[in-house]
Amino acid sequence: MKKIFLLLSFLFLYGTAQTDSSTIRIKHHVMYLASDALEGRGTGEKGNQLAAQYIADQFKSFELLPAGDKGSYFQEFEVVKSLELGKNNFLSALVGKKTKEYVVQKDFIPISFSTNGSVNGEVVFAGFGMSSEEEKYDDYAGLDVKDKIVLVLRYAPEGDNPHSKFSKQSALRYKSLQAREKSAKALLVVTSAADDSSDKLIKLKYDNSLSDAGLPIFSVTRSVVNEWLKSSGLTLDSLRNKIATTLKPASFEVKNVKLSVSSDIIQIKKKTANVVGLLKVNDNNEHVIIGAHFDHLGYGGEGSGSLAPDKNEIHNGADDNASGSSAMLELARMLSAEKNVLRRNIIFIGFTGEEMGTLGSVYYTKHPNLPLVDAITMINFDMVGRLKDRALTIQGTGTSSRWDSVLNKYNADSTFILKFVKDGYGPSDHSSFYGANVPVLFFFTGLHEDYHKPSDDADKIFNEGIAHIVQYASKLVIDLDTTKGRPDYIKTQAPPQGAGRGFRVFVGTIPDYSEDANGMMLAGVRDNSPASKAGLQKGDVLIKFGKFEIKNVYDYTYALQEYKPGDEVELQFRRGKETITSKLVLEKRN
Repeated sequence: MKKIFLLLSFLFLYGTAQTDSSTIRIKHHVMYLASDALEGRGTGEKGNQLAAQYIADQFKSFELLPAGDKGSYFQEFEVVKSLELGKNNFLSALVGKKTKEYVVQKDFIPISFSTNGSVNGEVVFAGFGMSSEEEKYDDYAGLDVKDKIVLVLRYAPEGDNPHSKFSKQSALRYKSLQAREKSAKALLVVTSAADDSSDKLIKLKYDNSLSDAGLPIFSVTRSVVNEWLKSSGLTLDSLRNKIATTLKPASFEVKNVKLSVSSDIIQIKKKTANVVGLLKVNDNNEHVIIGAHFDHLGYGGEGSGSLAPDKNEIHNGADDNASGSSAMLELARMLSAEKNVLRRNIIFIGFTGEEMGTLGSVYYTKHPNLPLVDAITMINFDMVGRLKDRALTIQGTGTSSRWDSVLNKYNADSTFILKFVKDGYGPSDHSSFYGANVPVLFFFTGLHEDYHKPSDDADKIFNEGIAHIVQYASKLVIDLDTTKGRPDYIKTQAPPQGAGRGFRVFVGTIPDYSEDANGMMLAGVRDNSPASKAGLQKGDVLIKFGKFEIKNVYDYTYALQEYKPGDEVELQFRRGKETITSKLVLEKRN
């Protein structure tokens, strides 16, 4: 204890000098990780590999032992990065007695979440493919689409308007859910001239979901659809205008047209890697885990908060999360220099794939270097580069009874104005460990206008603020590492919170985005929630929620929006080889 006291006293007396030198080192880390040379560190891309190698080199310089695969610092796994067309994409139409075959990428293309497979059938036009009790509008009313191919318009009667009352129903995933629930064989989507005069097909673009929609789905051109409608004296644009003007469905069976369609999409995977280093103190397994994700958005795309998300522009991610990675590296350096006072080992992890759904941390929790039952806590740094007015948020403070006292103890000089958030779950890598029954703490300095935009650059980072956070965290880690008893683990009972537009109900499920489970696998279940009361557990795969079959997280999201607080919903889920039926009562989302 005397050695520990002397170390903490040293940190206090010489804190200013340490902060100055730490600031320089942190700035160096941030400048490199957030440089254009790393091209936004997109998971699986060259810049991401360069960032991983940089972190590994730093770990080696701190004399951390390699704790990845085969004696290296790298823990490799694969992620889906893009999609390609296979050889079996086909569309042909029998119109009357004439058959015409169409050209893929010119006349049609499968949509990214299409199920691979071939079907034949008659065609039914179902307007915008929307069904809304709330808005008293149903394109499927009185329409028999069972075992038929459904043709729908893209967007909504108000066009591509995010403020439309039909914004939820206009999403392609929603349209596919409706068609599948009505027992359609396949879905075709076409864009009217009012929404896109160019008649372009929807791009084949991976949407970060491993699960398909449960039926073949295609984008087809307006000119192709008009060929099918010609004998009826109708055009696609006239139908669209009629619906938009009257706000009434204009659905019908397309006579004398039969289609043969086939979808064949290939997922292109790339290797990526977490970076894992071990500060070994002894041969015992008990350890502390300290982590930060180093990946970002590359050149933008779907995750970009830019006004032009399709524009290729480097997203350097200085705060998200070069800042957290730099904090982890500086903390690793400080603790390795003082390893003689430590009593437990410390594992440092640079996570990849966080922006794709915490894939790296989920992978580590399923393939840990040391047993997770021996992890006494996990500390996560994500976006710690914009410390303002001394305000520091620490999430996970309800996951152990020890946290409040120890966090306040080392902030006795009020260096920070601390904001505690009890919940152990959240949109970062600590959530994966909390779901694995490890107490967690998550350091965060807040969102800002540059979040997920190309403007999140190194010159906006408050490096001295990161240095203060690291110095504070080092005292905390030494305390946790050297205290004889380990922190207890508490399941937090977070109040139901909002999670986006349209949500009225609270269930308490945490999706696992890393698995293709033909359903929605659960990474966790909140304690004392409707889900836990219904018997759902981590690892279960939800396959039905009320009247909706669940193939993926999108199906689940839309299903939730069809119910209100107080509704009793029957659900089905798989647990191993067993299929279980249960019921839950939905609660109000605050």
